[in-house]
Amino acid sequence: MSDLRQDALHYHERPTPGKLETGLTKPCDSQRDLSLAYSPGVAEPVREIQANPDDVYRYTGKGNLVAVISNGTAVLGLGNTGALASKPVMEGKAMLFKRFANIDVFDIEVDCTDTDELVQTIANIAPTFGGINLEDIAAPQCFDVERKLKERVNIPVFHDDQHGTAIVAAAGLLNALQLQNKTLEQACIVCVGAGAAGLSSMDLLIELGATPKNILLVDSKGVCSTQRTDLNRYKQPYANDTDCVTLADAMVNADVFFGVSGKDILTPEMLLSMAANPIVFAMANPDPEIQPQLALKTRPDVIMATGRSDFPNQVNNVLGFPYIFRGALDVRASDINMAMKKAAVHALQKLAQSAIPQAVVEGYGLDSLEFGREYIIPKPNDPRLINVIPQAVSQAAIDSGVALKPDGFHGKISV
Repeated sequence: MSDLRQDALHYHERPTPGKLETGLTKPCDSQRDLSLAYSPGVAEPVREIQANPDDVYRYTGKGNLVAVISNGTAVLGLGNTGALASKPVMEGKAMLFKRFANIDVFDIEVDCTDTDELVQTIANIAPTFGGINLEDIAAPQCFDVERKLKERVNIPVFHDDQHGTAIVAAAGLLNALQLQNKTLEQACIVCVGAGAAGLSSMDLLIELGATPKNILLVDSKGVCSTQRTDLNRYKQPYANDTDCVTLADAMVNADVFFGVSGKDILTPEMLLSMAANPIVFAMANPDPEIQPQLALKTRPDVIMATGRSDFPNQVNNVLGFPYIFRGALDVRASDINMAMKKAAVHALQKLAQSAIPQAVVEGYGLDSLEFGREYIIPKPNDPRLINVIPQAVSQAAIDSGVALKPDGFHGKISV
């Protein structure tokens, strides 16, 4: 671990501090170039945009520029690090946008914990961008920030900790249910973790067909039931009329464990109490709610997923956010709505079931790879992602009426 720590520090420091730099898209060498790029030539696109604001997409980089914004209140598994210390993570997010979907990013760290002030700050700078990716903002504040921004700006606003996890996990869960001969409508789901990822994931699963009365939400105090009086307004919709009090109570005969909580909270005894052919999504990072080796030893019939790259079935947000924004930007969507999220889920689900390129197999040092218990979610290095997911998202934006430039989508995207 000490080697990893030192390697990580060297990586971020050398040869140039940080992971990002800006680049030029036009020549800037001759006197003529300077006249066109700045004064006096730059006045011409200014006049055009003033007369027709949509022309900002013709003459500037707004249409391919996303803001990755955090106030540092919920950074990875590190908690409230503050805005400044969140910058390496936001730079990392920007790096992934560029690497996987060729989207330019400004990372913006806002030293602010007041919800209205944070919303005002982001709304004030929104004209710069084609989309806003909120990141590492603690719940429940993140719900209010996203909702209020959506009401104020006409570009996509997407809190990846909520929706990215929900979309990728939902795709994997649908495939796991299929392999276990179960249905989402009938599945009994225990969700442990009632923050941004957990609540948004359950919202999405219900939109996809899960039955609310079959979902038990568990927070740090136990099962969220109608008997509790301490639930905030975001947890209250998931308060079920149940006698279950503890996680152990909730796990009896459950079909699905959906964990976005903490290390080792799912015990072998709880796993043994689950229904036949259980599904365990233990997505806490870096240490899952139960180690896969222990889970498989305890229940050989389990399908297991984690948030880690060194185990099969990694629920990795990089399968979602770059491609979802790519699809939204390509048709100048004013929102990333539920139809677009569901389209991303189904596209990921189907991609995992299709024949896998040999380059992907070799990239993971494997002899073969096919849809099954240890492959329910596409791998991040799958070259098909950049076409399949944005295409589905763009089409959903067009069909749902939020695409402001539907003719900008041509069905195939290259990076």
